[in-house]
Amino acid sequence: MAQQKESCGVSDLLNDYKSGGFGGALGLGSRPALLLVDVVMAYLTPDCPLYSPRFEAAAESCERLAKAARLKDVPVIFTNVVYRAGGRDGGLFYSKVPALESFLEGSPLGKFPQGLQPREDEVVVTKQYASAFFGTSLAATLTAMGVDSLYITGFSTSGCVRASALDAMQSGFVPMVVADACGDRDVRPHESNLFDLSQKYAEVISEADAIAHMDSISATSR
Repeated sequence: MAQQKESCGVSDLLNDYKSGGFGGALGLGSRPALLLVDVVMAYLTPDCPLYSPRFEAAAESCERLAKAARLKDVPVIFTNVVYRAGGRDGGLFYSKVPALESFLEGSPLGKFPQGLQPREDEVVVTKQYASAFFGTSLAATLTAMGVDSLYITGFSTSGCVRASALDAMQSGFVPMVVADACGDRDVRPHESNLFDLSQKYAEVISEADAIAHMDSISATSR
């Protein structure tokens, strides 16, 4: 009975948003890149304050997506966070989230996990704020590469993933947020942010959908 009520609630919510004029379709783009947002050891190390077991499953999905993207010649782009000068270059964000101390320059918690190491020919965007676009050259890099859309993955769904998806849309790139490959500390902000993104700013897809889309793009380009 509880599950039935919950399902009805989701249906009512979707209907409410649809009647309000939300939830239009952006399409999935024809020249995608894979954006791995902050998939670093701080979220995967149990004694780190940013850690949650939920990030581990998302990281495994990111690994599979990176492998598929490389096989299909889809560009793979990584982001990380690095602070210098005691975090002063992180401004108010660094003050608001004390756990960002994990990303001070030289910290092993800021490194990429063994299974997701950037290749020499892959772009790494270093940032200080939530969005992969804010204060970085990412938009210009994507434009130069001829990219029109992004599979967006990483940590965390309600934070840097959401901010990056919003800025991707505002910068003219279709955000395709891969739900399986995004992680958060708790399922509630994870799911609520995926819902909000799907209704206002992005296409929210599964890992299987993303890989199938890569396959279709690859087949079209032959």
